Amino acid sequence: MLNTLFSFSFVNGTSPQTGVILDPAGNLYGSTSGGGNGEGVIFELSPSGSGWTDTTLYAFHDGLDGGTPDGGLVLDSAGNLYGTTFTGGSDGRGVVYQLSPSNGSWSITTLHSFTGGEQGGTIFASLTFDPAGNLYGVTTNAGLNGTGNVFELTPSNGGWTYTDLYDFPASGGNPYGTLLWNNGTLYGTTLYGGMDGLGTVFAVTP
Repeated sequence: MLNTLFSFSFVNGTSPQTGVILDPAGNLYGSTSGGGNGEGVIFELSPSGSGWTDTTLYAFHDGLDGGTPDGGLVLDSAGNLYGTTFTGGSDGRGVVYQLSPSNGSWSITTLHSFTGGEQGGTIFASLTFDPAGNLYGVTTNAGLNGTGNVFELTPSNGGWTYTDLYDFPASGGNPYGTLLWNNGTLYGTTLYGGMDGLGTVFAVTP
């Protein structure tokens, strides 16, 4: 049996590309690639009586805040949401952002703007936390060879430091999926590359 919890209607979002996440209170959070100001939204669905109440937490403008949040969300222990956008930022190549609850509303902070090359860009995947609070992710068509890279964002002096961990070779790569962190190793998949050019499963180790 299928129950429709909520139907989008552009103003509150359209065309979600990824799934939702759950907080300890039972609220659902997700992103849509369109709607709102036309550049996508972050939404919350809260149980309410026998139904669900939708709240738009943030609507993107495709400016320095980013636009088209195709990737999913991750939640930290303080209740902050983290995600990526496909466009926007200082160079139009997307951003990593943080949404934080603040006095009954939510405020956005851009943690990193992608600029291409070693700084990456073009992101579809969600981010991944390690136990120390570092964020990891992949870009798809950026990196030094234009086939994507694996990156890390580390909290540092009130900001975040970007590190390019690995650039996929020109012969193939293009990682679209979310990374898995386990005991210091990052696992993921690529769309292309490998012996037959049909993709790989990879591990990136320190």
